[in-house]
Amino acid sequence: MRIISGICRGRKLTPLKGLDIRPTTDRIKETLFNILGPRVRHAQVLDLFAGTGALGLEALSRGAVHAVFLDRSDTACDIIRQNIDGCGFSEQATVVRQDLFSPRSPAAIVSRQFDLIFLDPPYDNGYVSKILEQKNLASFLSENGIIVAEHAAHEILPSSLNGLDIFRQKKYSRTTISFLTRTQDIA
Repeated sequence: MRIISGICRGRKLTPLKGLDIRPTTDRIKETLFNILGPRVRHAQVLDLFAGTGALGLEALSRGAVHAVFLDRSDTACDIIRQNIDGCGFSEQATVVRQDLFSPRSPAAIVSRQFDLIFLDPPYDNGYVSKILEQKNLASFLSENGIIVAEHAAHEILPSSLNGLDIFRQKKYSRTTISFLTRTQDIA
């Protein structure tokens, strides 16, 4: 696992070990960042279910100004901090240990808006749908912000997304990447 482009191109990341760990492949990561293109530069990023922090770190390497990494695991948060330090992004990153399904939003994201929100939970637990159905998720998006949700190809996203619309999907063998924005932002 490595950073594939930007100022940290080629930098290896410390992996997170476990049976339910499924890092985003370089091929998928490259495609999704090519789709996002210049939107990444100067972006405020929120990396949910951050794992190793690979998606948020890739965004920082490509010019994002700040990333908040959120994961419920102490081990994952420690790995994310190691990877942040290894890439030299400690001034541009915040790591938050919290379960996304707790009733209160973490203080690090309350009253903030993000240009990019990465949502990459473990597959086959219904987490993508549960997060997208939360009423306050759209409020964390900036005016032209995008949510990038990675999920199992067989997982069907809900039709009611509380102010969000899917504007693009890219399917790979067992993975689908869904791009969402606020309903009124669809061009």
